[in-house]
Amino acid sequence: MPVTFRKSFRIFPGVRLNVNRKSVSITVGKGDGARRTYSSTGRRTTSMDLPGPFGYRKTSTRRSRH
Repeated sequence: MPVTFRKSFRIFPGVRLNVNRKSVSITVGKGDGARRTYSSTGRRTTSMDLPGPFGYRKTSTRRSRH
C-alpha cells in the first residue's frame, strides 16, 4: 500500500491551503456552494455541490511555457 501525504489548513473563512506530496493549492469558496481551486502545478478546478446526488466539476490545466 503506498504512503500518501495530504494536509489541509483553513487560512480564512472560505479559504483553504491544501498541501500534498507533489503540490500546494488554494481553495476559495464555501463548502456548500461553488469553489475554485488553484494548484501550483497549473491545474484550475471549479466545483459545485448540487442538490441530491449531483455535483459539478470542471478541471483545466495550464500549458507550460518552454
